[in-house]
Amino acid sequence: MNIKQFNGAYLAAEDRLLFRISANEDVEYRFWLTRRVALFILAATNHLISKQLEENHPPEVIKALIDFEQETAKVGQTYSSGKLAQNLPPPANQFPIGFDPILVTDVKCVLKKEGLNDILILELVLPAGGSLSLSLAGTTLHAMCALLKQLSENANWGAIQLTSEAHAVDTELEKTKKNSENPQLH
Repeated sequence: MNIKQFNGAYLAAEDRLLFRISANEDVEYRFWLTRRVALFILAATNHLISKQLEENHPPEVIKALIDFEQETAKVGQTYSSGKLAQNLPPPANQFPIGFDPILVTDVKCVLKKEGLNDILILELVLPAGGSLSLSLAGTTLHAMCALLKQLSENANWGAIQLTSEAHAVDTELEKTKKNSENPQLH
């Protein structure tokens, strides 16, 4: 699928995001994202991008680089009253998973290297065991993150918490790995 545009809106009555993905050839996918899922996507993508950037950049530069990429991705998007507008385009004619939005129940994220590019594979887990995998890189990835971040802020969902937890898990895994390589006997 070649992603053309992301659109979204916060629905207060549902406390969910209506998230739409427009693809070439007049195709559209519609999803409901809960607070947990949206914040997880933001935290996981931020964590994976940060881990990838750690290879070539010092820690104090990484947040600035991610923020810059997301701000750059916003260029050309519509703003209203100082906030990113979630203007929805006219509906598409083809809806491969149906016209009504489907609830995303879970998300899996993996960062892969394809040639010189880092590609984020975002697997949206759907009810009844189905899933939809998206391959995101560069501007497309940062545009999705910028939109989700703005929608989460508009919804007053709070800050992303998982990033620090993910670093703590990485640190604990590294300690466990070192301990298993050099077992201590008492």
